[in-house]
Amino acid sequence: MTARAARGLDADLPVLLAAFAAAGAHAEIADWDDAAVDWGRFDLALLRSAWDYEACLARHSCAGVVVKPAVGAGSRDARRHERAATGEMLAHLQPLLAAGRSMMLQPYLERVDRDGETALVFIEGAFSHAIRKGPLLPAGAAATAALFAPEKISPRVASAEELAVARRAVAQVPFGQLLYARVDLVRDAAGQPRVLELELTEPSLFISHAPGSEERFAAAALARLRAC
Repeated sequence: MTARAARGLDADLPVLLAAFAAAGAHAEIADWDDAAVDWGRFDLALLRSAWDYEACLARHSCAGVVVKPAVGAGSRDARRHERAATGEMLAHLQPLLAAGRSMMLQPYLERVDRDGETALVFIEGAFSHAIRKGPLLPAGAAATAALFAPEKISPRVASAEELAVARRAVAQVPFGQLLYARVDLVRDAAGQPRVLELELTEPSLFISHAPGSEERFAAAALARLRAC
């Protein structure tokens, strides 16, 4: 994958295309940020000259950003920074990159400060319950040193649009129907729900905030056991 502006500048691209063709493989050049590209139709995507990626943040009107590990849990090593605080971001990034961690940067959606997150829990593919998480990353605060950041949890009635987005997210899972899944949503500046995380392996399911969900979970787990 490349950038539009790099198509005539990256001398590697035509050479690599010819090499793949000679090896009997079909290769294409695609712009990394082209929304029309169906990345699922490729067997392999190679990151090559996506040299305009610094423009991503410029597309968002956010005042802050989140710097976090690409693989993490409990908000460990995740911090919220002011958009212009590059020195603070680098100080955060450098030790983690030196340790071999892959990092990512996200725009901070400021409605989280007011609305929090909505976490929707699914059991055997069916929606079970939802909770509200309060904002986890105060501006300028250090990353948590605990197993997970303290959370303010309360029950929440998911809206119809939140349910629709969460169901679409769960439907994309390519592993068949899972015993459980959790979809975390936040709202953007226009109020539209956006997927923050799709938790599939070991998420908190906030069972204690949804009476009856413990019976649903136990029944689903035992049904799988009996089917073995």
